[in-house]
Amino acid sequence: MGRKVTVATCALNQWALDFEGNLQRILKSIEIAKHKGARYRLGPELEICGYGCWDHYYESDTLLHSLQVLAALLESPVTQDIICDVGMPIMHRNVRYNCRVMFLNRKILLIRPKVALANEGNYRELRWFTPWSRSRQTEEYFLPRMIQDLTKQETVPFGDAVLSTRDTCIGSEVCEELWTPHSPHVDMGLDGVEIFTNASGSHHVLRKAHARVDLVTMATTKNGGIYLLANQKGCDGDRLYYDGCALIAMNGSIFAQGSQFSLDDVEVLTATLDLEDVRSYRAEISSRNLAASRVSPYPRVKVDFALSCHEDLLEPLSEPVEWKYHSPAEEISLGPACWLWDFLRRSQQAGFFLPLSGGVDSGATACLVYSMCHQVCEAVKHGSQEVLADVRTIVNQTSYTPQDPRELCGRILTTCYMASENSSRETCNRARDLAQQIGSHHIGLNIDPAVKAVLGIFSLVTGKSPAFAAHGGSSRESLALQNVQARVRMVIAYLFAQLSLWSRGAPGRLLVLGSANVDESLLGYLTKYDCSSADINPIGGISKTDLRAFVQLCMERFQLPALQSILVAPATAELEPLAHGRVSQTDEEDMGVTYAELSVYGRLRKIAKMGPYSMFCKLLYVWKDVCTPRQVADKVKRFFSKYSTNRHKMTTLTPAYHAESYSPDDNRFDLRPFLYNTRWPWQFRCIETQPFIGGPGQDVSRELNKGSIPLVTN
Repeated sequence: MGRKVTVATCALNQWALDFEGNLQRILKSIEIAKHKGARYRLGPELEICGYGCWDHYYESDTLLHSLQVLAALLESPVTQDIICDVGMPIMHRNVRYNCRVMFLNRKILLIRPKVALANEGNYRELRWFTPWSRSRQTEEYFLPRMIQDLTKQETVPFGDAVLSTRDTCIGSEVCEELWTPHSPHVDMGLDGVEIFTNASGSHHVLRKAHARVDLVTMATTKNGGIYLLANQKGCDGDRLYYDGCALIAMNGSIFAQGSQFSLDDVEVLTATLDLEDVRSYRAEISSRNLAASRVSPYPRVKVDFALSCHEDLLEPLSEPVEWKYHSPAEEISLGPACWLWDFLRRSQQAGFFLPLSGGVDSGATACLVYSMCHQVCEAVKHGSQEVLADVRTIVNQTSYTPQDPRELCGRILTTCYMASENSSRETCNRARDLAQQIGSHHIGLNIDPAVKAVLGIFSLVTGKSPAFAAHGGSSRESLALQNVQARVRMVIAYLFAQLSLWSRGAPGRLLVLGSANVDESLLGYLTKYDCSSADINPIGGISKTDLRAFVQLCMERFQLPALQSILVAPATAELEPLAHGRVSQTDEEDMGVTYAELSVYGRLRKIAKMGPYSMFCKLLYVWKDVCTPRQVADKVKRFFSKYSTNRHKMTTLTPAYHAESYSPDDNRFDLRPFLYNTRWPWQFRCIETQPFIGGPGQDVSRELNKGSIPLVTN
């Protein structure tokens, strides 16, 4: 009597609306699963159309093409003799649902709609789908004619049910349902479901992987059972990177771990497990068995098929493994690099153009491209034909095989140091040395002629010549002069991105990379439409603190000694005149806030959901040993005044890799006004009326208006 089952789950690099490519990746995963002996295959959430279709879910075309792909899967000989569990949108009685479709040998077994939709952070599933609210109930779904012709079925079960095979019972939950207070697997397990499946569309956030693993291991520790988790991987068309981590667990232990970051489009995990291990584990948990005797049953769809074989006594079983986590610095070195690779190959561009200033942010961005080149060379070395074909297309050379990351970096990354009269020799040398060590094609140029030309137009029209504060000018004049330099750099960056390869006799254009970190964006410490305006920004969701740790990792792992001088140098925009040839301007002095403080403000504002008064109350305790109540009040008021003054800049923020849960990205993640009453009169009055503060404090809004608080506001 068979009791050992081989099951498969996968991570697929699906792409929104790429129905042809998505179909081929699904078929490949099923083929691999069958080759490994699996008789059940689980795929990611909405894998047929790609998770990130967003408002395309409204379109009937998306539903139609998803059904066409389903028909192709049903018809393919690859899908025979294995239960296939695929994700797609389905309209039932004029309502759109996010569904799992389970089929076997050209017969649809069950359509299971998602019962709990993700609707926070970057997720907006309630905008497009409706959750199935009829717990443990099914209805008849009338199949479209194109599917009827293949399956010879008129209707199939649609709703909250489980599959009952000859040897076990399989229950499905979808992504968010694992994270809910009372997940479906709880009652399914009590009702005798032995194999739980979870199809996810879960994106990367720094330090998040452990939460996903803990939820799965805890689910099977308390209730016993086998748990399969599938996930999307890669960039499917926007700011998110889906980070794989497919896994198979049983009774609280992990038996298969998928990669979190990889350039492979298809990754399939299998495990052979003994159903009797689940049954014996459950048998001795008396509290579970008492609860099971009272649980309401799920509708069962009977399937005349077994996941096990009759003669399996000699079949080897999978052994438990210990989950290996990446450090945050390693996550940064891998995740954004994989995202860059997907963006580069799918946009069909020839490489990247990066303004390299000699500072930590642009240096970290250059290191991410270098890390990407390392991963590409490793993938080719290990036989990835897909990566090899992509890199040959990018460099426009059909016989090319990358072997040295530095040589590859020279082909696809152009860096440029844009000097001005306010630039120091030190930053120029740091940029040049780093470019030399990573192998990028490096350009050095001076923007002063362009800046003088722009200012000449202004002087010609107005008869006025603005001056820096150091030369007797007002704060308004000084700020405008800084912004002209910054914006000229953006214009030059795009010119070189379009024509740099042309000037070298090579085809194609380059993607412009931005390098503003999440903390500077939060405060608005950037010039609107300067070099922060780019095609994409791989570090825009990463804090300065984490970036420094990443740069330290790169210095050691990739042997890049130029990064040492970048790490120890003070961060500076170099937009104001030098003092005796030395930098006279630093970022933290300009902002009036340290980067460490910005991370604290960012997390309290977004994650803890605090306004000025709540943040003040919180920081009174957190900073009690380092700040007086008066100082805490002034710091909080200063932050909110600057943040609200510059919030308008978030509306034009370059699309950035999402890595940090306090990102101020205005596109979808952090929805807030961009025109504030920056004086916050009511909120600040609540702070000032606390009797223990003492003293009138700073009138931050008045200082902003006078210009005594340095701040780039345009």
